[in-house]
Amino acid sequence: MTSADKSAPMAQPIAIDKSKVRNAATVIALRDRATAPKVLMGQRGASAVFMPNKFVFPGGAVDVEDADIPLVGSIPDPCASRLVEDCDGDVVHALGVAAVRELWEETGLILGQRGEWAGTPPADWETFAATGHVPDASALRFVFRAITPPGRPRRFDARFFVVDADQDVASDLDDFDAACDELSALQWIPLEEARSFDLPFITEVVLAEVQQRAADPRPPLSVPFFANDGESRAFRRLRGLVNAETRGG
Repeated sequence: MTSADKSAPMAQPIAIDKSKVRNAATVIALRDRATAPKVLMGQRGASAVFMPNKFVFPGGAVDVEDADIPLVGSIPDPCASRLVEDCDGDVVHALGVAAVRELWEETGLILGQRGEWAGTPPADWETFAATGHVPDASALRFVFRAITPPGRPRRFDARFFVVDADQDVASDLDDFDAACDELSALQWIPLEEARSFDLPFITEVVLAEVQQRAADPRPPLSVPFFANDGESRAFRRLRGLVNAETRGG
């Protein structure tokens, strides 16, 4: 290292402004959906800045690096076209990656296919890659979108995705050993009992929507969207800006 190198300022990590609305992905894993549907939830810690002590679905904010992680399968249409409606930029890929990553980190469950990574996986993906899987977002079904109201310590533009756990999760549904400690009391809760837990308001709303269509694996014709933008708290439905044929062309 030269003297000039020694005097040069060290590169600083990019700071994330957590007061701004951040894109986020939340995964609603359903089990036994055709017979006695259950949903996977866990409890946030008492010291958590956002929603302490609440029972929630696994999920979290999109990381900058998520846009560069390859997927063996992407979120399909019509979900993909509804995700880009009323949105700046195409966030479909990054949301799919974030959903797979958050499910793995918070529950230890794998949305992926058997395969080898091309090159060295990033640090956040080393444990996932060590299972012998590559991430796959093709099973995600977009069912709800909500923006956190102003005034909260964290704000997210959250997209909620349903996955059929029996069909789409590539690991033991009762094995949470690989999970981090962000969520405790991870458990499969009967869908009809889930709203008796201590839930955030938006989680209750999403659960009601999911319960209505638990037995139907198809994406909804339109996606409910709570848009808390400044003073506006509009409710509308996303129907997709393009269809599968247009998007493919």
